[in-house]
Amino acid sequence: MPVSFRILPDLGLVYVRYDGYALVAESLAAFSEYARHPLCRPGQKQLVDLSGITGFEKDFVQLLKLQAKKAEVFTGHGAQTLVVYYAPNPETFAMARLIERSWEPFPAVIALVQDNEPGALSILGLPGQTFADMLQHNA
Repeated sequence: MPVSFRILPDLGLVYVRYDGYALVAESLAAFSEYARHPLCRPGQKQLVDLSGITGFEKDFVQLLKLQAKKAEVFTGHGAQTLVVYYAPNPETFAMARLIERSWEPFPAVIALVQDNEPGALSILGLPGQTFADMLQHNA
């Protein structure tokens, strides 16, 4: 599956990585797996790494349905969730901006886009310069 996630409970963070061509159905399947995971918690920060994307499905109706399902989990018990999208090139940046705008109906989800790893980590309040370092130190 071109989308995977890793929950880092000590950081209160979920690291999500996309590779290849992103389909809404595959995103939904991965998110459903995350929502059933015993370490899933409302309010967990989300770091979404889009650096491996080669393209993405532009089904906006399905995207909005997916965001509504995510909002149910992200904002449970009155939680607020910070989602940072790492989008280092023009195509991934365009995708991230589209997704960022799709969160507008959900004020408890704060979505931001960054084009560099240190900036993304800084927004999340995490030390380090690279995702690899963060993942290695929180294995």
